[in-house]
Amino acid sequence: MAANGTLIGDEGYDRAGEVKQFDDSKLGVKGLVDSGLSSIPRIFIHPPETLQQLNPTTRPDAEPIPTIDLSGPRAAVVDQVSGACRKFGFFQITNHGVPSVVLDRTIAAVKAFHEQPVEAKARFYRREMGHGVSYLSNVDLYTSKAASWRDTIQVRLGPVAAEGDEVPEICREEIAAWNKEIQRLGEEMLGMVSEGLGLPAGKLKEMTCLEGRIMAGHYYPPCPQPDLTVGLTSHSDPGVLTVVLQDHIGGLQVKHGDAWVDVKPVPGALVINVGDLLQIISNEEYKSVDHRVLANPSDEPRVSIAVFLNPSNREGVFGPLPELVSPEKPALYKKFTFSEFMMRFFTKGLEGKTLVNYYKLQ
Repeated sequence: MAANGTLIGDEGYDRAGEVKQFDDSKLGVKGLVDSGLSSIPRIFIHPPETLQQLNPTTRPDAEPIPTIDLSGPRAAVVDQVSGACRKFGFFQITNHGVPSVVLDRTIAAVKAFHEQPVEAKARFYRREMGHGVSYLSNVDLYTSKAASWRDTIQVRLGPVAAEGDEVPEICREEIAAWNKEIQRLGEEMLGMVSEGLGLPAGKLKEMTCLEGRIMAGHYYPPCPQPDLTVGLTSHSDPGVLTVVLQDHIGGLQVKHGDAWVDVKPVPGALVINVGDLLQIISNEEYKSVDHRVLANPSDEPRVSIAVFLNPSNREGVFGPLPELVSPEKPALYKKFTFSEFMMRFFTKGLEGKTLVNYYKLQ
């Protein structure tokens, strides 16, 4: 290492310039792969401390993430959901009522969008917040230590959905059908999560937690050097609940204790995870946990589609619910508006749990 703290060989490396050049190209990672490169650009190479955490990736004896069959007796299912939210912050669900044809078509449509020529996608490429639809590579491209090997299409599903003709035609009908299923399933999951806290089933819905929905359709192209980068850096989600549809490739991992646990794809299942806001609202009864996606080592792309359930009441004040605060367990977090909360999330970058820590009462 040189005296000024830069790595030997760093002379002449203009990271900020290379990031901007990549962003301005609107190629995305898919465009880089299509260009035939055999090694990844330097902006995607993660620092040694991040890469060391990837190996070994998981402990073989680590407890698996639970899979919950929603067709069981409701009281038993609520207990299982509540237990998973408390212990893991993550679980998979089967018999959720979403037809398999809808799952398959949603994956295929998002894949088809990303596999269009660059020119067809470029008109959607933007970083400004507030658009109904945006296509970009790495939401935290300018704030992260290193870029990750993925591209994303984001679509606002609520409270005011993107206009129909804003959504790319190649995936428009499928995303509209997916949103309908998410509204039904989201209401069901929020009800179970509420009941698991001893609250009325409609509590979180009344707090507008189903209305603010954002879909992120992630595309993880094959990576020529998967040991040097990641698909999605370790982070926790900021909102209430996240519903994830993943394909058969795998790569999603969850931090449980001191181990990383694979969330192995279960045919027809959906993944549900607790967000930071739900951890705060529940006064830490439920846990929001770090998760990540490894760079894709396979010969075919990986597709996953996350829908983030957030309050639409952005100026509403949130904090631990009074019903969950007592002399024995006082409030663990201060109160804030949701708009302030999200602004802090997007300015800090994805990595780490600083968002929850920032609002914690000492």
